[in-house]
Amino acid sequence: MNGELPMGVEPVEDATFVRPFIITGGRAEPLQADLRLETLVVAVGVADETLTFERRHIVAVCERPTTVAEVASRIGVPLGVAKVLVSDLVVAGQLTCRQPAELPLQTLERIRDHVRAL
Repeated sequence: MNGELPMGVEPVEDATFVRPFIITGGRAEPLQADLRLETLVVAVGVADETLTFERRHIVAVCERPTTVAEVASRIGVPLGVAKVLVSDLVVAGQLTCRQPAELPLQTLERIRDHVRAL
């Protein structure tokens, strides 16, 4: 079969699915361009009640320091969507972020060499 539905059969849509562009307000780029997968984010306090469901969920997830990648996984959205939402919350003062220190080149080379040896 070529992946097409038989004639007269309509696709079934999940009523709980929300398109990512709806969650981000149509934006694909975060307000903060420096957010990386390993950026740690933590909630400043309790989530503002005026926040949307997804944003309140992120603040709850970030009660403890959490990476942006883990936020995406825990709330079930693509990484790009999580970056936009986390960035919005940082700008709004709901989250703070901290970039982990860069690993020295020598350390990265040692890791690479050890992985190759596997």
